[in-house]
Amino acid sequence: MPACISDLQFIILGSGTSAGVPVIGCDCEICGSPDPRDNRTRTAACLRFVDASGQERVILIDTSPDLRQQVLRHKLARCDGIIYTHNHVDHTFGLDDVRRFNAVMQAPIDIYADGHTMEHLTRVYRHIFERDKNVNNSFVALLIPHLIDPLKPVDLFGLRFTPLELLHGKLPILGYRIEAIDGEGHTRLEQPAPLPLAYCTDVSAIPPETWGKLTGLKTLILDMLRYRKHYTHFSVDEAIAAASEIDANQTWFVHMTHDILHADLDEKLPEGMNLAYDGLELG
Repeated sequence: MPACISDLQFIILGSGTSAGVPVIGCDCEICGSPDPRDNRTRTAACLRFVDASGQERVILIDTSPDLRQQVLRHKLARCDGIIYTHNHVDHTFGLDDVRRFNAVMQAPIDIYADGHTMEHLTRVYRHIFERDKNVNNSFVALLIPHLIDPLKPVDLFGLRFTPLELLHGKLPILGYRIEAIDGEGHTRLEQPAPLPLAYCTDVSAIPPETWGKLTGLKTLILDMLRYRKHYTHFSVDEAIAAASEIDANQTWFVHMTHDILHADLDEKLPEGMNLAYDGLELG
């Protein structure tokens, strides 16, 4: 059987909502909590692994505004690709920082996004994508953009990312089903922990055509904003209900506000469900 990836880690780089926790100017119990699990940078994740050739690889999922802090915390020294969920600021505004990976690796970085997100990136980061128009020859990221569509898999270094359409309010965004593949491009029957994994942040509804791609999961990463209902995110009750229906072996909730005290809610969740936190490593 062809060699597979090894030493796989799925890392929660950030678990907080767009304002982060603590929230600026807030003195609530959660914002002042001494529990490090209540200190939440903006939601993002990465996969760190060794490919079949023995080369270490790092794939980022989104580039939060806190990317530099997150990368330094985990001592990430390379980036072999970036997969985007959607165009919102809290998921994209760390892109400029990846230029350091270009310098360290002496190589460009492939980025993958749907058309709506790619348009946002090329407009906001015009100094990167239209470098020839910069007044000075500035130190900017070197990126190779790739457009992706729901249910059309992207294979990277022995991992398959299948984009899944989700709804973030009225905005269609992408989640991902992530699985290991063999050297012939077939999904492996035996998946390394924590795969197969689905990463579904910023969700308020799951379209009918996506549910079938959320079966047989070892791990589910799912949006859970707060207790009160929100029109673009799952509430606590909605997230628990969706996770119960998906029935992964283990579910971790992300994108939480300062309404949620980790120690209080985590122990009340159903078996097999937990709150994620910054720095959580699965593998």
